[in-house]
Amino acid sequence: MRTFDLTKGLSPMPRAPLPEHLVAALVRPNPCVIAMLGRGGAPVSVATWYLWADGRVLVSMDAQRRRLDHLRADPRVSLTVLDAASWYSHISLQGRIVSLTDDADLADIDRISHHYMGMPYADRERLRVSGWIEIDTWHAWGALAGQPARAASRSKATVTTASTP
Repeated sequence: MRTFDLTKGLSPMPRAPLPEHLVAALVRPNPCVIAMLGRGGAPVSVATWYLWADGRVLVSMDAQRRRLDHLRADPRVSLTVLDAASWYSHISLQGRIVSLTDDADLADIDRISHHYMGMPYADRERLRVSGWIEIDTWHAWGALAGQPARAASRSKATVTTASTP
């Protein structure tokens, strides 16, 4: 049986802090997906709002969500922040939840909601929990990494065949 070293030739991911041009992208209200490990080690990912503040990421979760149990059991997370202008460009952040606190007065979710929607968070009844994420490593792709932009839609490839006599 052959085995392969899947890490051979890969360069290590950069460590925090992030370069200023990436921070400039992260402070915008971009689409984001957070991933964590669920029960039994299965990956779990969900779309989320976030706020970049002082080199860390603030997220807010409904206090009844199962993902809080996942994060308490294993605080490691990965966030992929998509450039709203081109989803081919993204920044992926790997880190860990360093604090989970009740957002009793909804101040944190209101900050995040203002960032995305320009108004306070609509649901004033359900309890919220704030999570702070410290970044360990990151990588960027596409225009954010200085790579050429890709077309928003791929054209169909044309196949040319030659006939032989």
